[in-house]
Amino acid sequence: MATLLLVEDNDLNRDMLSRRLSREGFVMFQAKDGEEALLIARTSRPDLIIMDLGLPLLDGWEVIRRLRQDSSTRHMPVIALTAHATQEARDRAFEAGCDDYDVKPVDFPRLIEKINRLLPDF
Repeated sequence: MATLLLVEDNDLNRDMLSRRLSREGFVMFQAKDGEEALLIARTSRPDLIIMDLGLPLLDGWEVIRRLRQDSSTRHMPVIALTAHATQEARDRAFEAGCDDYDVKPVDFPRLIEKINRLLPDF
């Protein structure tokens, strides 16, 4: 069973996505800001991270950069999931080290497809 870390500062979005992903069989960890995301990623070692980019304390771009600099977390696939739907935001996310990118509102079947592509062994 795959474990996911959902990093989302909006309580309603975090709750809805977490419940839907749990129903798909994923074990969920949740973080509401960038600092919490780094702590949970380092301690819980999720199989994949879904990262909002517009976060308090540390934005998602910086969290992804820090994850990629840490030998204990650099291998974790990251999907940026954000309302920042510009080409610039997408380019910055890939430059920071994310593995895939998607925009809100969430297209749940497409998100599941991306998760499954990044986690083929689950």
